[in-house]
Amino acid sequence: MQLKIYSLIAYLIIFAPMNNIDKIETNLKAHVKHLSEDIGTRTYQETEKLNRAADYIEEKFRSYRCNVKRQSFKAENKTYYNIEAEVKGTSSGDGIIIVGAHYDTAWGTPGADDNASGVAGLLELSRLTSEKPLPPMGRRLTVRFVAFALEEPPFFRTRNMGSYVYAESLKNEGANVKGMVALEMLGYFCDKKGCQYYPLPFFRWFYPDKGNFLAFVGNIRSRQFTLKMKKAFQKSSSLPVESLNTISLVPGVDLSDHLSFWRFGYPAFMITDTAFYRNPHYHGYGDRADTLDYKRMAEFVRGFYKAVEVVMGEEK
Repeated sequence: MQLKIYSLIAYLIIFAPMNNIDKIETNLKAHVKHLSEDIGTRTYQETEKLNRAADYIEEKFRSYRCNVKRQSFKAENKTYYNIEAEVKGTSSGDGIIIVGAHYDTAWGTPGADDNASGVAGLLELSRLTSEKPLPPMGRRLTVRFVAFALEEPPFFRTRNMGSYVYAESLKNEGANVKGMVALEMLGYFCDKKGCQYYPLPFFRWFYPDKGNFLAFVGNIRSRQFTLKMKKAFQKSSSLPVESLNTISLVPGVDLSDHLSFWRFGYPAFMITDTAFYRNPHYHGYGDRADTLDYKRMAEFVRGFYKAVEVVMGEEK
């Protein structure tokens, strides 16, 4: 009994600093500011800036001691990169969870929320997952954190999306993908009544009129995976979350990299602050680092990290 108590104390001493909410918040803010201010707009034509962003992401992944790979691909005679960081499970045959975020921007925007916030969340999730000692139940599943290029127009919905290239490569290698989560705008919250909008009027009957939540959004086929992750998140965090699994005809449901994974039959959903249904700076010059709520972003990261750990430890 005494040995178990000492082991638990040692485990908490090692683990507690890595799960410190203040450190998560500080790191998130630093990542968002570097991408949106130091680098700035990251459109498909600004390959030098995209490469700087890719280098930054790869450097951070490596500093967290992840297994890192670059996947290069061509679009309009230019080379772009997906950056993958892998934290292996204890049983490789049990499958893979993908957590992804795109690091390019639309024209004319520094892209703090869209999507430096998603990349920042991706980096912090990879840090926490890779640095934490293995829990007693182990990590049966492998998790891959992937930063994608070319999510934004003119390549959205095409084979040139970085996420499409990556999902196709998984299909070709026969990877056992249990599910994919796209982090798509995590940082804009509003607490004023009526500040949250929806694609269809009747959604207001079922969902909040304040933008104080994050949404887990996927197609019908991905409902089981979405609800599993939502349930695990709600056990770990008090941050409000809502979920929706419906057909792609509902405007906004498929507007991120999870769409690429649907096309190859994988369950996938996005986590989002609902973009233009809430954030007035969407795809504009005003999408800046000082408009984001880093405390709530940090609460999401801490809660979702714990949710991923739970799912990684499951056998099936």
